[in-house]
Amino acid sequence: MSIAENLKTIKKEIPENVTLVAVSKTKPMSDIMEAYHNGQRVFGENKVQEMTEKWEEMPKDIEWHMIGHLQRNKVKYMAAFVALIHGVDSLKLLKEIDKQGKKHNRAIPCLLQVHIAEEDTKFGFDAHELKELINDPEFKKLDNVSVEGLMGMATFTDNQEQIRREFKNLNGLFQDLKNSLPQLSVLSMGMSGDYTIAIEEGSTMVRIGSSIFGKRNYN
Repeated sequence: MSIAENLKTIKKEIPENVTLVAVSKTKPMSDIMEAYHNGQRVFGENKVQEMTEKWEEMPKDIEWHMIGHLQRNKVKYMAAFVALIHGVDSLKLLKEIDKQGKKHNRAIPCLLQVHIAEEDTKFGFDAHELKELINDPEFKKLDNVSVEGLMGMATFTDNQEQIRREFKNLNGLFQDLKNSLPQLSVLSMGMSGDYTIAIEEGSTMVRIGSSIFGKRNYN
């Protein structure tokens, strides 16, 4: 199956209210352009340098999403153009994004990452930390950050009931937080292996890579 065919198949499965982020990390610009010419405009990268290089070379109507774990010292390189940062997992990182947003006279859109998986390797806030954050006076002072919603990754497992439970919990938290942050509209959950369950459990944004571009080459 070509990238164009894969994209067509996936778009048929995704409701109109769900945004498809094509995960293009490690993929050459020729692959991204094939997706672009078939109507895809939102791409996700997990390394700031790679995303910046692609942004410089590629059409300017592409929305670049930073989906990987983000280090504070890298924010400045993408602050001018990044469309959405998915994995914000600390107040320190939010403050840095705010500082860089100020320099570019823009409010940088972000998602707060929630740790929903049973694996220790995933980053993110737990429910208690999230509530502490949004009540923190420092958080309320951030004018150049626009918190749009939440992001979470389910445990890497074949147990679909567990995956569903984790997504359901995240959606519950998302609905709760809307009472304090009514602007929240994005619930980013679901990847190539579990996006259909994520959509059933309320996801509004899915991050799909290998099902579009094929297996990734890390060499």
